[in-house]
Parts: sequence; C-alpha cells; structure tokens
Amino acid sequence: MKRTTEVRPFVLQEWEIYKALRLRALDDAPDAFGSTLAREEAFSDNIWQNRLAGDEASWNLPLLAKVDGEPVGLAWGRIEISDPSTANLYQVWVAPGHRGFGLGKLLLDTIITWAKKKNARYLYLGVTVQDSPAMRLYSRAGFETIGETQPLRPDSKLVEQSMRLKL
Repeated sequence: MKRTTEVRPFVLQEWEIYKALRLRALDDAPDAFGSTLAREEAFSDNIWQNRLAGDEASWNLPLLAKVDGEPVGLAWGRIEISDPSTANLYQVWVAPGHRGFGLGKLLLDTIITWAKKKNARYLYLGVTVQDSPAMRLYSRAGFETIGETQPLRPDSKLVEQSMRLKL
C-alpha cells in the first residue's frame, strides 16, 4: 500500500502538534538533543506558541512531516540574523515506526533547499558522535566534520560533533 508523505512548514495553530512531536523526540532519543525532556516538559504553552510565532519567523523554518495524515517527524532550520550566510539545522527527528523510508532525507533536503533560497552559504548542525543513522544521513548529504567535539550538554558523557555543508 502506498503511503502519502508530506513535509511542510508548521503553522502557528499547530503549536500543540509541534509540542507533542518535540516531547516525543526528546523522550525517544534523549541522547540526540542538546535539550532534555524534563526541561521542555516544564515549558508553558506560551513558550511553545512563541517558538512558532517568533518575531524572526522568516529566519526560521520549522518543518512537520506527516505520513497518511499522521504527524511523525520534525526538523528546524534557522538562518542567523547576525550572519545571513549561515544556516543551522536543529531538532531532526522521525518516529521509530517511520524510519528507514526516507523521511529524514526529505526533511534535510527541504531545509537545504530553503537555506539556498535564503542565500546561505553554509548549513551547520551538531550530531552525537556515534555510528548512527543520523551521522550516516549527514555524511551522505555531504556534511563534513569541523572543529573539536564538545559535550552534548553540561555534565554529559556524550559528545557532539559539529558538521558543515557548503551550499
């Protein structure tokens, strides 16, 4: 049976969907993100709404991935206002039952296309250092490691590697 896949920007009214997906991501993959489930569970609804409604909305691209109408993934692109040649990728996550079907690549490709249209020269991200689907996805897309590894979070034994893609 053919699956219907959709990747598109979140709209402000979908803040509860964004919140639910982000919290699922932090619960599912606690070692993949700089933030924690406990930290973001404490956020007020106003904080979640403001993330999607930020004053710099044109500098952000929060993406929603759906399969057959079900929200199953997200990613966030951001252009640095202080340096518009620099874009960053955050919060990439796909629900476990939907991995391996190309949704991560589709989210990544959408952010890359957007960053190029915004005239960014580089796209940066951080990824936990391990042999993981995320690391393989970014390497296949042409990202190169840069700089030294750093702790994922304060007091974390895990380390994060910065990567950069020339656009």
